[in-house]
Amino acid sequence: MKSAFLPDRGVVKVAGEDARNFLNGLVTTDLDRLKPGLGRFGALLTPQGKIIVDFLITEVPAGHGGGFLIDCPKALAEGLATKLKFYKLRAKVTVENLSDDLGVLAAWDGALAAQPDLAFADPRHDGLGYRILIPEDLKQKLSDLIGAELVDAAAYEAHRIALGVPRGGLDFMYSDAFPHETNMDRFAGVDFDKGCYVGQEVVSRMQHRGTARTRSVKVLLDGPSPEIGAAILAGDKPVGTIGSSADGKGIALVRIDRVADALDAGQPLTAGGLALTLAEPEVVRIPAKQPTA
Repeated sequence: MKSAFLPDRGVVKVAGEDARNFLNGLVTTDLDRLKPGLGRFGALLTPQGKIIVDFLITEVPAGHGGGFLIDCPKALAEGLATKLKFYKLRAKVTVENLSDDLGVLAAWDGALAAQPDLAFADPRHDGLGYRILIPEDLKQKLSDLIGAELVDAAAYEAHRIALGVPRGGLDFMYSDAFPHETNMDRFAGVDFDKGCYVGQEVVSRMQHRGTARTRSVKVLLDGPSPEIGAAILAGDKPVGTIGSSADGKGIALVRIDRVADALDAGQPLTAGGLALTLAEPEVVRIPAKQPTA
């Protein structure tokens, strides 16, 4: 088993007697299905349905003070805390950015030898393993406890990319992407049966009408990695942009209809003059809508 402390991740705490209902009215995931030891994937959206910040969230055991801890990009943690305070109004909640004291250890490729406090399975993909919320100075001690070899965060990044799990700021831009475009619907990041939340109307419409035409996809690279943000071309026609990459694999944000047309026409895909192929070509095929009776 491997572990890595992720220096780009921060932690925001939301506590108080109204915390669950408060968050449930704002974010895409259903906190009524959350309890200590479990994690959920979700996001806070703009009213137009675009991702302000995506995150993992877990519930704190009552013995540790209760509340919820949000594992989010460290660069966005203070902004997230400020945004939540803006929505607070009269709700009985407290919001704290704990990123200076608490961070995130990822552990994968095995089972935990022990179950630390504030540990949970990453709900996005079985292969991503576990998250453990700890101070950075405990990373070696916790790795030894769970039976993991502590490695550099770059190893985790390569693992994430190989699994095709997008990362905000690299594979899509915050405030510019809808949840469907980053596959949040496929990674259990949107609960379509819960009540209203910010941006819910737009996201529900995309789900029921099947109007998502842009998607994050896994790609295989032939040679060096193109620069992040490089245009992906089918012939001379732009069809997407390249995101993060490592070890001959990458993640791209593409117009699936245009890529499907290119595949049908036998047109090669390139980025920065370098050839690439889709790891799973079937993901760009939009299922035909079933006729209604």
